Amino acid sequence: MDVTDVLADLRAEQQALDDIVAGLDADQWRLPTPSPGWTVADQIGHLTYFDRNAALAITDPAAFQDAMHALLGSGGDDGTSGDDMTLGPYRAMAPDELLAAWRAGREELATAAATLENDTRIAWYGPSMGSKSFLTARLMEAWAHGQDIVDAVGATREPTDRLRHIAQLGFITRGWTYVNRGLDVPSTPVHVTLTSPSGETWAFGPEDAAESIVGTAEDFCLVTTQRRHVDDTDLVVTGESARDWMEKAQLFAGPPSDGPGPSSPPRNGAPSSR
Repeated sequence: MDVTDVLADLRAEQQALDDIVAGLDADQWRLPTPSPGWTVADQIGHLTYFDRNAALAITDPAAFQDAMHALLGSGGDDGTSGDDMTLGPYRAMAPDELLAAWRAGREELATAAATLENDTRIAWYGPSMGSKSFLTARLMEAWAHGQDIVDAVGATREPTDRLRHIAQLGFITRGWTYVNRGLDVPSTPVHVTLTSPSGETWAFGPEDAAESIVGTAEDFCLVTTQRRHVDDTDLVVTGESARDWMEKAQLFAGPPSDGPGPSSPPRNGAPSSR
């Protein structure tokens, strides 16, 4: 897949969420979401901040480094928290202003991303990322935080084959899940077979693996983004290592966090991939 294809899917995912929030009234923008302390507006504020910083990382890497160090240094003696920096300006906006700011940030990112080549690397909050992985992470953010909003307002969002990006990210970050927790990465292979929204079969991992995960792409993405517990999905998990992975799965960057427990409201353990 070319980087331009990933960008097109990112823009489509953002627009799908825009179609949901554009119709919300002021009270719905203030509804609490599964992320502790965050409203619907905060979810959009979070996306706006990081979409704009993603554009900055592409167009002015030095300025991005300054912004990154300022954020990572927050929460110190000055009493400024990460949320103060990332959400503060957006919490002062009315819903229509915030929606306009998010749309403008998305356009900034799209314009910047249009300059990327397949082999471009972008410095981000952790290790640098290839251009396709970089935009995939933004797509994942839009979908995962969009899920928080969908859950909060009771909206319906039909899954699409854009989930392929998130499913692949969920699979390749199995090792990261353990490294991030300071644990040994399991050596037991796991074969993942997912049914896409269009009915295609997506397979990851060695076919002869004794352990496996089988189900819909949407359920796999909900678990690996920590929006659902595996027991609250229809995933069929075979093997101890596969089960352990699904209980710990974390495809996003940041400190280790736990998803929701079984049969509990979905929640986001920590602000995701910065």
